[in-house]
Amino acid sequence: MNAPDTAPVPQTGRDARAAARTGRHRGQTAGMAPGFVQGNLVILPERWAFDFLRFCVRNPRPCPVIGVGEPGDPGIPALGADIDLRSDVPRYRVWRDGELTDEPHDIAGLWRDDLVAFVLGCSFSFEEALVSAGLRLRHVDSGRNVSMYRTSLPTEPAGPFRGPTVVSMRPFRPADALRAAQITARFPSVHGAPIHIGDPAAIGIRDLGAPDYGDPVEIEPGETPVFWACGVTPQAALQTAGVDFCITHAPGCMLVTDRLNAEFAAL
Repeated sequence: MNAPDTAPVPQTGRDARAAARTGRHRGQTAGMAPGFVQGNLVILPERWAFDFLRFCVRNPRPCPVIGVGEPGDPGIPALGADIDLRSDVPRYRVWRDGELTDEPHDIAGLWRDDLVAFVLGCSFSFEEALVSAGLRLRHVDSGRNVSMYRTSLPTEPAGPFRGPTVVSMRPFRPADALRAAQITARFPSVHGAPIHIGDPAAIGIRDLGAPDYGDPVEIEPGETPVFWACGVTPQAALQTAGVDFCITHAPGCMLVTDRLNAEFAAL
C-alpha cells in the first residue's frame, strides 16, 4: 500500500526525485520544488528515436527538448547528476502498440538497453514566474492537477508521429491573462506564450469541465481561459504512431530536475 502524501513539500529537485523514488510521493508535481525545472518524459526504442526527435524539432511549442539520453542509459547528467529515470517520476504510463497498458510507479523491470529518453520542457516551470508576479494559479491553490485538453490544432508530422496539439489551461481575468502571456513569452524552452486565449470552441474544445487529462478547474465570472501548448502532446502522437513499446510520465507527474527555471528565461 502506498504511503500517503503527508510529508512536507519537497523544496529541491533532488528532494522531489527522492520522494518519488522512495514512494513518499505518488501524485502530481505542480507546486513542488519551487525554482527547479520540471520535465515531461518520453522513453522509446532507439529505432523510433530519430523520427521522434524530428517531431519535436518541428513542433517546438508543445515539444521543447531540454534533455536527451544515451541508448540504455537511465540518467541524464545535464539535468541532474543522480537522476534515475526508472524511479524518479511519481507515476509512469506504459504504452504498447499505441495503447495504454499500465501506470506503474517504477519501471526498473521494464528497462531495456535500446531505450532512449527525452525530457521536454513543462509549463509547471513557468508557473514560478507567474506566482512571483502575483498571479494566482487555481489548480495549485486547490491542490489539483492542471486541466489539459486535446485540440483541433494539428501538429507538424514527422515519420509516423502526428496528431493533435494538447494544451494546458489556466483561467485569469483579462488584464492578468495579458500579464501571463507577457511573462511566459520569456520561457520558450518550457512552452512559451499561450497559443490561444478565450473561446475554447475555436480550438476544438467542447467542454472545459471535462478535460482529457488532469483535473477540471473552475472558471469564475469575469475570467477567461488561457491555453498553453502542453508536453502531453507527444502521448497523442505516440498513440497515432502505434509505437510497439514506450514509456511516458503520467500527466502532471513530472521529472523534477536540478536545473533552475531562471536558466531558461530568454530575457
